[in-house]
Amino acid sequence: MASVTKSMAALSSPSSSRFATSVSGPAMMTLLPAVSLSSRRGLPECKGLKIQSYSKLSFASYNSRYPGVSKRRAAVVCEAQETALDIPAVTDRTWQSLVLKADGPVLVEFWAPWCGPCRMIHPVIGELAQQYAGKLKCFQLNTDDSPSIATQYGIRSIPTIMIFINGEKKDAVIGAVPKTTLSASIEKFL
Repeated sequence: MASVTKSMAALSSPSSSRFATSVSGPAMMTLLPAVSLSSRRGLPECKGLKIQSYSKLSFASYNSRYPGVSKRRAAVVCEAQETALDIPAVTDRTWQSLVLKADGPVLVEFWAPWCGPCRMIHPVIGELAQQYAGKLKCFQLNTDDSPSIATQYGIRSIPTIMIFINGEKKDAVIGAVPKTTLSASIEKFL
């Protein structure tokens, strides 16, 4: 008990600047830190977030290593977007005239802007439209904008590519498939 009393006295003495003491009863003692935990351990004390500014030199060196990155937006520019062809869109209003009453075979891609595989197959559909120009008409139908047509044809997953002849559905390919698979499907109806 005597050693406990000595320890309490040593801690409460002014020479010990590490802790302040408070005694709330004869046998009860509470130690309160007078300084932060990080300074007791010799660690630097954090007082907020540091914001590091980047110099123009660091952007210049970064852009020399990665030339496709813009200084202003730091976005990667995709050159493949320029090579994709624009495929005409079909909607609820134009469905009857462009697809169902069309002369010859019609390829329709059911897609949505948020669909990753749909974006992967867009260039393939563009190449097919160019390859079969005059023999096959190609259209895209956004299922978010025209859900009634997608429901009418039982579209449950996208991308779905359908081939129509004289307004009648002849074939359907579901998913992002290779160009050869789509070409084989098209060749059956030409």
